[in-house]
Amino acid sequence: MLVAAEQLRDVARYCRDDEKFDMLSDLTAVDWPKREKRFDIILNLYSFPKNERLRLKAHAAENEAVPSVCDVWPAANWLERECYDMFGIAFEGHPELKRILLPDEWQGFPLRKDYDILRQDEAWVRENLGIESGQ
Repeated sequence: MLVAAEQLRDVARYCRDDEKFDMLSDLTAVDWPKREKRFDIILNLYSFPKNERLRLKAHAAENEAVPSVCDVWPAANWLERECYDMFGIAFEGHPELKRILLPDEWQGFPLRKDYDILRQDEAWVRENLGIESGQ
């Protein structure tokens, strides 16, 4: 189900409370760099009472904040942090939005399609690992 990004939290609450989708099994993103709203934010939900699955999807532009769903499903906490870390997507209302996989000083977002994997964060690699980055 495609929803407007600004309505994501309200739709998530409805899905949990009224439709009984009581588990957030995954929250991730996909980068479509040629689109105006380049990111798809994807939530995979599961209902134990109904044994059904539902996928919520919202489109967001590069600098557009998306409402956090941490207050709806606590499991979203680390999943939203991973999306922030890998894609640079900000989740408005997140209790502690910071990097979770990469060092705090890392520059760039590795799962964006325009991220140069061969260059990575040369300054961080040189300073912290004492080697030259690249291949």
